[in-house]
Amino acid sequence: MPSLHVELEIEASRRKVWQALLRKDQWAYWNTFLYDCNPNQPFIPGQKVFLAMRRVPGEEETEFEPLVTLVQPGNCLQWVATIPGFASESMFELQDVGRDRTKYVHQARFSGMLTRMVLPFIRADEYQGIQRMAWELKRYVEGL
Repeated sequence: MPSLHVELEIEASRRKVWQALLRKDQWAYWNTFLYDCNPNQPFIPGQKVFLAMRRVPGEEETEFEPLVTLVQPGNCLQWVATIPGFASESMFELQDVGRDRTKYVHQARFSGMLTRMVLPFIRADEYQGIQRMAWELKRYVEGL
């Protein structure tokens, strides 16, 4: 299964990083990759959230409604977005790596019949967006 993977260490507690990641109503202050289209929709397993993404700065936002599949407070957030023939599963994981140090892992996995057609067009830009989000989260949380 094709995937993209970004990880980096953040000089902050896992709790602090988790709060920034989960509070999508605050994403506008630091996140230029993912956008919250409805702040009243919390991350609840089994429910959809209305989001948008901008893979590359300056590009038009792409709206999507992923289904939240997992919320493990302080540890993991996961969702899956689908269109006929293509699925994108995103996983955000936090791990303690020392006192007030957190490893942030963002992985995107792709599946479905159209993956070979769609992925070549989005892979580089999607990776750039995932990487940008990781660095923006790091700067934001370390600056709090």
